[in-house]
Amino acid sequence: MTSDAPAEGMATSKSQLAYEWLRDRIVSHRFTPGYRLVLSQLAAELGVSTVPVREAVRRLEAEGLVTYEKNVGAQVALVDEDEYVTTMQTLAVVEGAATGFSAPLLTNDDVGRAREINQRMRDSLEHFDPRRFTEFNEEFHKALFLHCPNEHLIDLVHRGWSRLRMLRSSTFSFVPGRAVESVAEHDELVDLIENKADPIEIELAARRHRTATLDAMLTFRHAHD
Repeated sequence: MTSDAPAEGMATSKSQLAYEWLRDRIVSHRFTPGYRLVLSQLAAELGVSTVPVREAVRRLEAEGLVTYEKNVGAQVALVDEDEYVTTMQTLAVVEGAATGFSAPLLTNDDVGRAREINQRMRDSLEHFDPRRFTEFNEEFHKALFLHCPNEHLIDLVHRGWSRLRMLRSSTFSFVPGRAVESVAEHDELVDLIENKADPIEIELAARRHRTATLDAMLTFRHAHD
């Protein structure tokens, strides 16, 4: 077993450990698009049988991170530019809805935490690290949909984020200027929540915020085609 393979624990199944281990390597791009997932090799590296690895691969296939082809086997899903667009569009809808449901349930402390995170994002602009900024961005949005009562909706958001991480390590790497606009839009979104705006208005603002990032990326892509 390699030193970075997960240790087996009493509370977590081998299948879950294999899933987390594989997923981390896919979204961090250590296993790149097209990388073949040979069950026997992965099982040997993890120190488990192929059964939990197969279960983990099936879960990742359901999330769109892995594909399975006859005579080829399982492999990390290939990057598809159109899929990036549809993923962002879908995420705009589900993340917006989750934020709208959560907004009336957020406390003053929750709002304060969101503002603190956004300030860290603003401070990071001077020495800009796209990946770190993206991490802050996810942390900010998690703070806003923290209390969404619809667990299925939250699951869809996280699946969308997982897919995005595989398709793009950070959109802000391509459109760094979008980061400044994003921080300003975060302020506007928190203002709406703090002022008890209608949840539908908050949902639409969160949706526009996500689609604005997509629009910036599409503009960049068209300019470089």
